[in-house]
Amino acid sequence: MEVAALVPQGRVTSYGAIARYLGFKNRARMVGWAMNQAGNYPNVPAHRVVNSAGQLTGKAHFNPPEKMEQLLLEEGVEVKSDKIQNFKKVFWDPSEELI
Repeated sequence: MEVAALVPQGRVTSYGAIARYLGFKNRARMVGWAMNQAGNYPNVPAHRVVNSAGQLTGKAHFNPPEKMEQLLLEEGVEVKSDKIQNFKKVFWDPSEELI
């Protein structure tokens, strides 16, 4: 949760990138499960965490599910058909940014 809280507005990261940063290379799913609980932590911008292809796979955990896309759009992140557009451009890699 702490790493997800550091993702800047208008940027996104992936479950896998957070897992790698934390030293759990193949544990993206574990990060996903943790992010499912992010609704209990208002300071965690869970909408900024997507899968490695830029898809909004966590949207089912928002109420309503469209809220994830809405929050990203409000930050200037373009989304089309539940997928981040220009994913590489807006991708935030904690392993590079949190040195």
